[in-house]
Amino acid sequence: MTGLKKKPYFTVKEAEDAGLSQRMLSYYVKKGTIERLEHGLYRYKDSSAEVDINWYDLAIATKSVKNGIICLTSALVYYGLSDDFLNEYWIAIPQTRNRKSNDKFRFVRMRDTELGVKKIKLSGIEVQVFDPERTIIDSFRLLDLELAIKALKAYLGGSKVKPNLKKLKEYSKKLRQDISPYIETIIT
Repeated sequence: MTGLKKKPYFTVKEAEDAGLSQRMLSYYVKKGTIERLEHGLYRYKDSSAEVDINWYDLAIATKSVKNGIICLTSALVYYGLSDDFLNEYWIAIPQTRNRKSNDKFRFVRMRDTELGVKKIKLSGIEVQVFDPERTIIDSFRLLDLELAIKALKAYLGGSKVKPNLKKLKEYSKKLRQDISPYIETIIT
């Protein structure tokens, strides 16, 4: 069980593998030693895991959704392409899944949830996020035009992300969202 204290979160299966039965897990939750983060995700209250509090909630939210992918505004903020405040977490889910958004989560059903996905670690938790290029194209498709243009300007003009115009144009074609006029305007 000591190994579980070193993790930012653990699942029921990981608890069982460490010798902690579901019954004991429930007991420790009621006692207050372990907290239930989301359905099937737990952590010790005195966990020694290093956690970046700014991204911890987003990581837990994304991990708690099967096939969830950080997208749109949340991804823009993560990449430094927007200075918006994250008052809700944007999570992409496959088109075939249905999940209702609430005050904290905005679920976006998308057809192609494999294009541009990469794995990252947020607060020690491995999650999926769309890469910057996919995020830019999706911003033009699904967000306010002004926000999308600001993100594209940040992407092309010295953000912490290195621009990849070839990939941006490839995604633009695959997702049927022509942003070349905006790129040309910003570059010239």
